[in-house]
Amino acid sequence: MKARILFLLLLVLLCVISGTVVAYGQTKVATTAAQFLGVGVGTRAIGMGGAFVAVANDPSALYWNPGAISRTGMREVSFEHVNWIFGTSLNWLGGVLAIDENNAVGLSIVYLDYGEEEVTTVSSPEGIGTKWGAADLAISASYARNLTDWFSIGGSAKFIQQRIWNESGTAFALDVGLLFLTEFNGLRIGMDIANFGTDLKMTGEDLYVMHDPDPSIKGNNKNILGAYETQSWPLPLIFRVGLAMDVVKTEDSRVTLAADAIHPNDNAQVVNLGAEATWRDLISARLGYRSLFQPDAQGGLTLGLGLQYVLTNNLTAKVDYSYQDFGLLNNVQRFSIGLKF
Repeated sequence: MKARILFLLLLVLLCVISGTVVAYGQTKVATTAAQFLGVGVGTRAIGMGGAFVAVANDPSALYWNPGAISRTGMREVSFEHVNWIFGTSLNWLGGVLAIDENNAVGLSIVYLDYGEEEVTTVSSPEGIGTKWGAADLAISASYARNLTDWFSIGGSAKFIQQRIWNESGTAFALDVGLLFLTEFNGLRIGMDIANFGTDLKMTGEDLYVMHDPDPSIKGNNKNILGAYETQSWPLPLIFRVGLAMDVVKTEDSRVTLAADAIHPNDNAQVVNLGAEATWRDLISARLGYRSLFQPDAQGGLTLGLGLQYVLTNNLTAKVDYSYQDFGLLNNVQRFSIGLKF
């Protein structure tokens, strides 16, 4: 009974927060920092169109729903590399360790590299021999617990950094996730609120300037060190709620359908749909469609394939591939490898 009351209270809290998110989403489009936090990770999840909040049974659950990592008894690591849009490179590493049948911890790192370019000036248009670059980083530590046999809760603490040349900004955030297992044909309900944290503000040596505080006074020091003050920006707060169900489940095969509704504070509300068919826990095929109902959305179709092979009694290797259609931005292909032990 206490667990049910706690679940209802958390559900109400998340609904209230989601209402706030929706309000923000109507007036604050594209006005948040650290946009890379909204880029989904997990090749399998992306192959299912990003409809993964209620599925969340591999290490990418650390991104989609940290409250689910205690439910599967996972001991698994996964690495993903993506040639992202506009020549950028996205790398993600995640690992989950089940402490016992009711508790699990996890750690994940995401790094988005924008590359480097030559520094040029008016007098040296070919470059001055140095390069400038930009990169984004987020490190998350997670914990989850099964409060009952049908309800799990968990969260992540994040360190976030954005850097461009000599300037950088840092922020801290929390994610909270819930997973609810119903008695209706194995239906699962997942909820997650991500990036609830501090604002991010850029600082660095290139913002320092020499300043004369009062040019009308003769003989004063004209070289007082000052600095430009940049504006602080909130993080992209994202609320997700999803449903998942195994509509086919036999000894040799399984078909899972999933749907997520997403409410960000800096864009339109969208719906993601996904499906996965697995044969003998060996080969999986995935299909999805993301960003339904988003105005001017680029693409939406996603496809994926997965293969896992038992190496020894205690070690299984996994390889996954996914394809995302980005319309005018062409497409994005992902590859990931993982180990279960």
